[in-house]
Amino acid sequence: MNIHVHPIFSMLFYHINKRVEYLLLLPVIIASLALSGEAQAYKLVTDPLGRKVMAPDHPKRIVALAPSITEMIFALEQERRLKGATRYSNFPPEAEKLPKVGSYVYLDLERILALKPDLCIAVKDGNPKKVIDKLESLNIPVYAVDPRGLDTVMETILDVGRLLNVPKKGEAIVQEMRSRIQRVKFLAAKAGHRPRVFFQIGITPIVAVGTNTFFHELITLAGGKNLSQGPVPYPRYSKEQIIALSPEVFIISSMARGEAFERVKTEWGRWPSLPAVKNHRIHLVDSDILDRAGPRLADGLELLFRLIHPELAKEIP
Repeated sequence: MNIHVHPIFSMLFYHINKRVEYLLLLPVIIASLALSGEAQAYKLVTDPLGRKVMAPDHPKRIVALAPSITEMIFALEQERRLKGATRYSNFPPEAEKLPKVGSYVYLDLERILALKPDLCIAVKDGNPKKVIDKLESLNIPVYAVDPRGLDTVMETILDVGRLLNVPKKGEAIVQEMRSRIQRVKFLAAKAGHRPRVFFQIGITPIVAVGTNTFFHELITLAGGKNLSQGPVPYPRYSKEQIIALSPEVFIISSMARGEAFERVKTEWGRWPSLPAVKNHRIHLVDSDILDRAGPRLADGLELLFRLIHPELAKEIP
């Protein structure tokens, strides 16, 4: 006997059957995606700014939004995850090969998006908030850090190590940094005198470093007296003011090299009464190891100690 089924019920039965088939196949689909790498598990983390971030469990396409972040990721031996970095990300040398997304203060949103990141790591001091907000509005996780001194730099390394599932490597880096910092502190305490240090950023104009800077912390830990300490982070000085301060050690942190530095040394040579000039203690140092909030700050501290206390330099390996 033929049973006539109304077309509406036929359509209903068809969709029910399809739904049942889909539910039966769902576990297989999920497993296939996981095996192919297309599925991504996420975890809710809190970044150092106190922001809740839904970050991938195992990020594969990270864009570092500052040179210091690039250096941290390389130090953590997670460079295979890096797909982009900012201009001037030049250490280690391999970092120069990464696609660039503008400078950290002028990020190029289109270039970031073209790299299809599954995670961006940002810095509060420098990265433009409007770009960060736009990335998050496009559902790209942004983990932000805010290192302000040696202690918070080391905390940041630990945080990023945990974020990338290599906490032990982060701990090892921080342990070595702490050991080196303690050695410099111990040696600086042995010195009977704190030389007067004038620390100049760049060639012109003459800009020094105030109390609330990495430079001041490093100078102090290295056993020197920062002649430009004070509430203004980066005060300007005239040559007359510097002569009146009578620095014993003159350090210029600059990206300039060669002729530019020799010109500055020649200019200061006109004042042979300055202790730093008389004793040939005008030094040019690589700005990167002193102003990047990363693992190489320990190198910067040891360098400053050698320049400020050359009589004890041999005790630093």
